Amino acid sequence: MFSVSVPDQRWPECTFCSVIGWSMPNSSMSSPHLDLSAHMIKPRTRKSVKPGSKSQDGALSDMEELPVPRSIKISNITCDSFKICWDMEQRGKERITHYFIDLNKKENKNSNKFKHKDVPTKLVAKAVPLPMTVRGHWFLSPRTEYTVAVQTASKQTDGDYAVSEWSEIVEFCTADYSTVHLNQLLAKAEAISGRMLRFSVFYRNQNKEYFDHAREEQGNRMLPSVKDNSGSHGSPISGKLEGLFFSCNTEFNTGKTPQDSPYGRYRFEVRADALFNPDTNLYFGDFYCMYTAYHYVILVLAPKGSRGDDFCKQRLPALDIADNRFLTCQRVEGAGEGGGLVFRHAQDVILEVIYTEPVDLALGTVAEISGHQLMSLSTVNAKKDPSCKTCNISVGR
Repeated sequence: MFSVSVPDQRWPECTFCSVIGWSMPNSSMSSPHLDLSAHMIKPRTRKSVKPGSKSQDGALSDMEELPVPRSIKISNITCDSFKICWDMEQRGKERITHYFIDLNKKENKNSNKFKHKDVPTKLVAKAVPLPMTVRGHWFLSPRTEYTVAVQTASKQTDGDYAVSEWSEIVEFCTADYSTVHLNQLLAKAEAISGRMLRFSVFYRNQNKEYFDHAREEQGNRMLPSVKDNSGSHGSPISGKLEGLFFSCNTEFNTGKTPQDSPYGRYRFEVRADALFNPDTNLYFGDFYCMYTAYHYVILVLAPKGSRGDDFCKQRLPALDIADNRFLTCQRVEGAGEGGGLVFRHAQDVILEVIYTEPVDLALGTVAEISGHQLMSLSTVNAKKDPSCKTCNISVGR
């Protein structure tokens, strides 16, 4: 066992090292809880203790060695928390007063080597019964790979800590946003959606070759593809949900579809009721911006009982198709036999609508637009602005 010399009775306040306070769980929690957002002590310039190393000064203690954590187990992983437990030998266990946790983002081999690296996080918690929950959006981001190692420690009368060797290093990946987090995003999006404008068609822009391929190779159909990684990093649909992107926004002064598009000079237009009707379920998918004043809302249209519908039911907040702040389909009695459907979209956000099923080109028309192809407005793999207070929630980005 080794002794760590720590200034001001705090363990190790060093460069690349942060100490987080321990807070006991409330009565509703079944395990101890380490809240990473509780408070952070700014690091001092001091050499940090690395996993698998001895103490900072290498000095040996005459005291009995502390047990080393083994068989680290990570469970109950969310987008900003996880539970951790481990096994230990009984010898010396009664002397443990604290646990030291070394948490780091897993290095990405393809990352820019000149970019500033993420600061490793060292956490200290009072020794309490395991498992314990580690939670904190300042340190844990959704869909991110981390490494973690643990060390047991005993606080000495002089304020220093005697520590064990580090445990083995284990890896885990945080989860997507849950429906709780998506409902927080939904509330933020609703707050800026603006008034509702009528529309009558959905449209999808691509290049001419795309539509030629659909006619010649895909039976005159546009086929769903996997959504890219644009938007919130924790979105449960990115890289998983298959669908076709459509737009429905209109120009507020003319009520017509805009003639410019970043995605291609050819546009497929289809009557709104072909994709959106009482047999369709509507889901909220995401809310984001790209370092501009424009905000985007992703919605999912899924025919009831479809594979896409089953996917969304388990992951996304459902919206009432006749009463929501983004996209509505309302039946108006007296407008023809059986009544007609009236469609409206939110004015102050740009809607990106994903339809989860193949679409036959025979349902609509393909024509060249008269405007420009504005590539700078493309949201393909667009990264969300993490500093925007309008569209971010406090569980990572």
